[in-house]
Amino acid sequence: MSNPIRLVIFGRQGAGKGTQCARLIERYGVAHISTGDMLRSAVADGTELGLKAKAIMDAGDLVGDDVMVGIVRERLAQADAAEKGFVLDGFPRTTAQAEALVMILGADSLHAAIDVDVPVDEVTQRMKARGRDDDTDEGIARRLELYEQETRPVLDWFEARDLLVTIDGFDAEDVVAERLAAAIDQRLA
Repeated sequence: MSNPIRLVIFGRQGAGKGTQCARLIERYGVAHISTGDMLRSAVADGTELGLKAKAIMDAGDLVGDDVMVGIVRERLAQADAAEKGFVLDGFPRTTAQAEALVMILGADSLHAAIDVDVPVDEVTQRMKARGRDDDTDEGIARRLELYEQETRPVLDWFEARDLLVTIDGFDAEDVVAERLAAAIDQRLA
C-alpha cells in the first residue's frame, strides 16, 4: 500500500474500542498499537525508553509525554506500522502528545482520529456488567470524569484540524463496525 492507513481511536471505557480495533485490523490489515502493549514491550525488551518507563511506573507515577512520545516513535518506525499502517489506541492522551504525533508522521499523514461515542449512562452499565473489582460506582465515575478532563481537549485539538470523526457507538457491534468502516473509507477516498 503506497499510503498506509493511519488512525487514532478514542472512546470512553466500555465504548467497545477493543472490539472495534480488532475489526479494523482484520478489515484493513493494519497494526493495532496500544500504549499499554508498547510500554510492556519496551520494558520487556529493555530498551532505553523502556527502562525509563519502568522506573517511572515502579515509582507509581504516570509515564510523561517525553517518554511516551519516544516509545511511540520507536513503535511507529517498525516495519508493520510503517508499511501497512496502524490504529493507535491509548495515544495521544494530551495535546502535546498529539502535536508530537503529527511531527513524527508529518502534517498530512494521519487520516483520522476516531471517537467511538457511547453515552455515559450506557458505558457505566457496560462496565458494571463486566464485574471487575475496580468497576465500583466511584471508580467508574472517576475514570469517566478523568476521560472528559484529559481526553476532551485532545478530541477538540483533532477537531480543530478537521481530523476528528465521531461514530455513534451505541448499537450492535456489527452496526458500529459498518459505521466505522464507512467513515474511514470516506476519509480515504
